[in-house]
Amino acid sequence: MDNGSDGPAAELPLKGLRLFELGSSVAAPYGAWLMASLGADVIKVERPGKGDDARVWGEMFPDGRASVFESLNRDKRGVTVDFKNPEECARLRELILETGDVVLQNLRPGQIERYGLDAATLRKEKPSLIYCNIWAYGSGGPMRDKPGYDPLMQAYGGLMSTTGEKGRAPVRVGTSIIDMGTGMWCAIGILAALQKRTLTGEGGVIDTSLYETALGWMTYHLVGRQASGRDPSRQGSGAPGMVPYQVYPCADGYLMIAAPNDKLFALLSKVLGHPEWKDDPRFLTNQSRYANIDALNELIEGRTKTRTRAEWQAEFDAVGLPSAPEQTVSEMMADPQTQALGIMQQMAGQPFSLMGMPVSFDGERPALNRMAPALGEHNKEIFGTEE
Repeated sequence: MDNGSDGPAAELPLKGLRLFELGSSVAAPYGAWLMASLGADVIKVERPGKGDDARVWGEMFPDGRASVFESLNRDKRGVTVDFKNPEECARLRELILETGDVVLQNLRPGQIERYGLDAATLRKEKPSLIYCNIWAYGSGGPMRDKPGYDPLMQAYGGLMSTTGEKGRAPVRVGTSIIDMGTGMWCAIGILAALQKRTLTGEGGVIDTSLYETALGWMTYHLVGRQASGRDPSRQGSGAPGMVPYQVYPCADGYLMIAAPNDKLFALLSKVLGHPEWKDDPRFLTNQSRYANIDALNELIEGRTKTRTRAEWQAEFDAVGLPSAPEQTVSEMMADPQTQALGIMQQMAGQPFSLMGMPVSFDGERPALNRMAPALGEHNKEIFGTEE
């Protein structure tokens, strides 16, 4: 059984660590990719035949690769295991016990126990193993055994009630924020458990869930509800209790303006040609501005519509007033700041780039070392068989 190789990740902080990803969709794959990007040898375990559901999610490339799968499973090796086959489960169990440091799984509740690959079974034989479970609604409670997906949690956890525009139907945040957030909590939990293991030699069990991640994003909404006695309302592009702090229409699109304190508001008023606004009793403080947000926004929009985004942004930049145009994905990709960061990474001979990890070490961003594996691509390398 192969223990991995000293590949390009040799200088990364998790070099030498092996993680088994028994997961699919977005949350577990994203969390496992974070570990892989940090240098861990991540072995992605999929069912034979169709593999991860995400292999057919999103926009498709001409060669059959799926945009969602490719973006979440870079830097990993991949094998297939028929969990209904006791021999294949035993082979995987043996490999985990012999070479594994971490298991990250998000199978439906009850499945992992049937396969003998659960935390209690594996850690009984290998106490140093770190085992991370992703649940839908949590490891306890009346909804423990229910399955779940990102948009369900955005609705159920309250996030959707704060997203979108007043008087309009609820909308989902435009990225898989619950799934990817859960993956981040997995990575944080695993890193903490690795530190504990360094000190004590013991592994441990980490539990997180999509619902807990959704609840975790509701921090100031929770406290604001208790302070005001009212449920938060949808703010469009704005935020509760912060004004001006939203997009405003310009002659050629939208510009995000952030002036949520008295100094910045005075700057904004001056640049927009109305320095008297800062002395208007309705707009003297952030809270008074928030109480009169509709009137203030009407005044601001009357000015921003008269010029282009770039014209206003140049004036705002000159006085240190934060602003940013609403960009499309195409504009973001071509933006000089994006290009300067080198965060979009592409391997030679590949027709598309992938988003890299948004963190650098000693000035170097973790590189793209592998494209997402084909289904069962590394069976022979890892198991000694192509089946």
